[in-house]
Amino acid sequence: MSKIEIPLIIDKIAKLQHTADRRYFPEGVLPSYRENAFLFYRRPDTNIFFTAITVFTLNQIKQYLPEKSQKQIGEISEKAIRNYPLFQNKDGLKTYNFFRTKPSRHFPNGYLFKHFEHFRIPDDIDDTAFIYLTSAHSKEDAEWLQQKLILHSNNYRRTINNTFPHYKSLKAYSTWFGKNMYIEFDACVMSNMLYCQLSDQLVLDEHGKDCLRYIQSVILKDEYLKQPFRVAHQYPKTSLIIYHVTRLMEAFPLPELEICRNKIVEDTLFLLRNESLHLMDKLLLETSLLRLNALKKPEIIHILEQKTAPVSGKPELSNELFKGFYFFIAGFLTAYENPVLYKLASSRIAHFTWQCEAHNWTLVSEYLQYCSLLSASQKT
Repeated sequence: MSKIEIPLIIDKIAKLQHTADRRYFPEGVLPSYRENAFLFYRRPDTNIFFTAITVFTLNQIKQYLPEKSQKQIGEISEKAIRNYPLFQNKDGLKTYNFFRTKPSRHFPNGYLFKHFEHFRIPDDIDDTAFIYLTSAHSKEDAEWLQQKLILHSNNYRRTINNTFPHYKSLKAYSTWFGKNMYIEFDACVMSNMLYCQLSDQLVLDEHGKDCLRYIQSVILKDEYLKQPFRVAHQYPKTSLIIYHVTRLMEAFPLPELEICRNKIVEDTLFLLRNESLHLMDKLLLETSLLRLNALKKPEIIHILEQKTAPVSGKPELSNELFKGFYFFIAGFLTAYENPVLYKLASSRIAHFTWQCEAHNWTLVSEYLQYCSLLSASQKT
């Protein structure tokens, strides 16, 4: 049993939501910041992504927590969901944007990008998936979304260029909705949308099945190990890809991904031996193994306890734990089809990374809950 109590972390997340600076974050939106350390750049970032994914993850562990924590998660969720209309499609369609839409407030609180239409991003399937997963909608809405996705899938109007040549024939979903937007494949984004569709009890169409083929192949061909940026532009680390894929595998029996189970386990155990890997990336990897019932003795929990040493009888929940960690990025050069520019696109200097303390603590809570469930199962 961990010495770090999950209810204490839920208190922390609730406080972060309550005390967020209202100049930048509407009530209920969790504070996050976009950064580029190489350019000494940091701005408050008013987005819905981290709020929606935090609500989703907290609700996944809610049932295991004390009544007070369950109530807090309900309140966090309710405050968050009130903001979803601010990020809905500008024409009223039921797709959603990373940034506020009416009017567009892309790259807010900065000095340059917000002034240029070129940097206004279209709605995306990732934010849309998490908003559908965390708010009420009808079966008709879910079916409409599945049909909408087809219009923006590969080879419907456009063909993808910034992927491995052997995936160009796949009719898989693109990350973006925009009519004139380039096609982009991202294994994590696909995993989230498939999770959304299966949660709504939809039958996967040929496009959804091609997403599974893509995810399966990038794992079996080692592409997720060797070129994670090319596999998942928004989540360009192997630890993040494994985390997203195993979340989908745990929730739904998918033969296409079960083929990959043993390999994912072996690869994850190998990655955990890398001493230079960030503690939070190791936490994601151990969470993934716990999901697959492939870890008997978690190790990161002991490091977490050391780094949150008790002060006045209570652990000190400092965000220093997350320094240098990122869960999500946006690339400046990802869209370009020029081979030289695309090669530069994987460089960290060409990325925005995001920091959201509330979501990071949510990842810690999720991990601790899996550890608790493992401990309970080993005692029975």
